[in-house]
Amino acid sequence: MNNSNLTRFGFSFEKGGAHLARTMMLKDLTSLIDYVDNQNAPRNEYIKAIIDENCLGKKSGQTRKISLRHLKDLYILDPNVVLFKALLFLWNRDPVSRHLLALLCTIARDAMFRKSVPFMRTYSSGQRVDKKVLEKCINKNEPGRFSKSTLESLVRNINATWTQSGHLTGRVKKYRSLVEPSAGAVSYALLLGYLSGVRGEALFCTDYAKILDCPGKMLVMHAEEASRKGWIVFKRVGDVIEVLFPNLLTSNEMEWVHEQN
Repeated sequence: MNNSNLTRFGFSFEKGGAHLARTMMLKDLTSLIDYVDNQNAPRNEYIKAIIDENCLGKKSGQTRKISLRHLKDLYILDPNVVLFKALLFLWNRDPVSRHLLALLCTIARDAMFRKSVPFMRTYSSGQRVDKKVLEKCINKNEPGRFSKSTLESLVRNINATWTQSGHLTGRVKKYRSLVEPSAGAVSYALLLGYLSGVRGEALFCTDYAKILDCPGKMLVMHAEEASRKGWIVFKRVGDVIEVLFPNLLTSNEMEWVHEQN
């Protein structure tokens, strides 16, 4: 899939990313959405809430601006863009999925963090995750790009995000733990795969789906539950699976999807 086509859905392929300075900011995102409390609120309402009304409780105007910039980098904060619109739809309907919804959006939006997904998937439950190994992996993929201090800060932020999502536990020493997704997170993972051009049974095998630490049969069960709730449409006839998103994609957005195909 052409990256330029994916950007209109909200995917980002910029070389930087919020994790050079922040984590996925789950607490701030939660506070912001709770404060605005309107799924259809325009982007300027989120900006006003952060800058003018200081809903995040920041100490200075400059800190508010920095927080806004990073939250926009991670989540767009525009309900006219699919990734944020769908996140809000599922955020309000499946609160237990919120940490994983934020993680999945972060993966789609932050290129540097996205590089850590294959790394995290190599670890089994209970294994210690050594930050030095991740530093070496990033340095291998981006040779000479980061100073030692910047690389250490980047990895520290990446590990903090994986801790917020539940994939890591521990304060100083980090250990891999398995997350337990619900129907909302699975729906969002399937949508991200669908927008990326994946169809049918393969939707349950993307990185977005696999990072949910859930066997394929359980992912299907969650998709069936989401379909019963009207969040997505899941159809299975024999070995043929079809997943559609009529409540998450407008007719214009579906035209974009068809154009990509």
